[in-house]
Amino acid sequence: MRRSKRESSENSDYKIIIVDDDPGILDSLASVLNRRGYSTIKITNPLDAIERIKTEHCDLMVLDYLMSPIHGDKVVEEIRKFNSELYILLLTGYKDLAPPLDTIKQLEIQGYCEKSDRFDQFILLIESGIKSISQVRTIKKFSDGLNSILQSVPNIYQLQPIGDILEQILSELLPLLNSENAFILVDNYIKTSDDENKSIFKGLGKYQNDVSHFIDYVGLEMMEQIGDARVNKTSVQFNEGIIIPLVNEYNTSMGVIYAEIGTGDIGEGLKLLKLYCSIATSSINNAFLHSLVNEKNDELSKTYGDLREHYLETIEALRLVVDAKDIYTRGHSDRVSYYAYRVAKYMNLPEETIERVRLGGLFHDVGKIGTSDDLLGKKEKLTINEYDEVKMHTIKGAHILSAVSMFKDIVPIIRHHHERLDGTGYPDGLYADKLDMEIRIVSVVDAFDAMMSDRQYREKLGLDKAKKQLEEGAGTQFDIEVVNIFLKLITDFDLLTEELNAYLGSDNIQ
Repeated sequence: MRRSKRESSENSDYKIIIVDDDPGILDSLASVLNRRGYSTIKITNPLDAIERIKTEHCDLMVLDYLMSPIHGDKVVEEIRKFNSELYILLLTGYKDLAPPLDTIKQLEIQGYCEKSDRFDQFILLIESGIKSISQVRTIKKFSDGLNSILQSVPNIYQLQPIGDILEQILSELLPLLNSENAFILVDNYIKTSDDENKSIFKGLGKYQNDVSHFIDYVGLEMMEQIGDARVNKTSVQFNEGIIIPLVNEYNTSMGVIYAEIGTGDIGEGLKLLKLYCSIATSSINNAFLHSLVNEKNDELSKTYGDLREHYLETIEALRLVVDAKDIYTRGHSDRVSYYAYRVAKYMNLPEETIERVRLGGLFHDVGKIGTSDDLLGKKEKLTINEYDEVKMHTIKGAHILSAVSMFKDIVPIIRHHHERLDGTGYPDGLYADKLDMEIRIVSVVDAFDAMMSDRQYREKLGLDKAKKQLEEGAGTQFDIEVVNIFLKLITDFDLLTEELNAYLGSDNIQ
């Protein structure tokens, strides 16, 4: 059976010492293990093996029982006086002369195997042993890492710069994963004297760049996965790494840690990794208690401003790409944003609510960046599966904007603008009592603009038919108050269109 290069490479991390006074058997066992990539040491004299274990680290010992000048059980007895961790597999060619079970247990011999011309059972026991050793390695690595981070907590109270604290956390994390590349993104958590939320980013390895380049080297797909991890407060494995949300004691997501995973599968180590991140979260939380004393507000503001500016540029570019993907919906998000803005102004909503509505309308379809062009441009009726894929744009868009919490207030609009008051909408089937006014506004104007636009599968309905459909849907699909207000605004639709064009030509949408 051929072994993969990766498996052989991983096996080379384990050193196996083989002790047998029969050179032929010794060579055969070593050959079998070497073919599987293991590093081996061959020794015929059991006394030499004891001395070798004293001076050199080995992960596993394959030990013959009947040897000269001492038997295998005596070898183990001597080794256990100074090494309790060595994994030992005992071999015997004489079943009747094997040591009793009590002796095997007392000496902590982990495996027992009869010699045979076939090596199936032998290899099975070796692989089982290596798996156990790997788990012990993982536990030890994470235990050391946890101790390190716990030992670092007192340093937090010495008012170190927050960047140094984050770098220390990453430095302790990377050896646990045999990796060199990781970053921490924490935002919407650091509050300055002007009560604004700030952000901070720290990366090591290939992520050791200025925050202004963060979006460029992370990429859209990872941003979506970061949003997924933060929204659902659960770890997400992505490409060659893992994203773990930093959730504080109030069950609030402070940000994420992302780290690439080196050789080997973290497996059960994920639980320990999460525990590590939990302790790291506490450390960060404590550090932030002192951040205002130790950090200049203008430095934090610059970090936050750079991140916001570049992420806004990225999302805006994505929005324009979505518009360009489908000539039938070109300009749709601009119109929805403006109509929603006008409705919110008419209702005399607070300025911050109006801004949320405007941005929510602008970015409501950004998730369609992940929808195939074939589906967006299909002229025939979509199949159920195809329609389900198109509907996923609400969730994808919400995750993209959830990656950094500066957009958390408009995420519900992105996710729920296709919900209906009667609970028959998507993606979550929410009823009226769960739908805020911002969502209701965008839902109405989004539907109206869709009806007023030519689509590949139908012509636009025209103003009168679009109005009628809004009236018929009021109370079941749409909010009655929003529908009535919007109908008033489009009484002179030509004038509203002129105002829209003037608005799009100004700086209001930047």
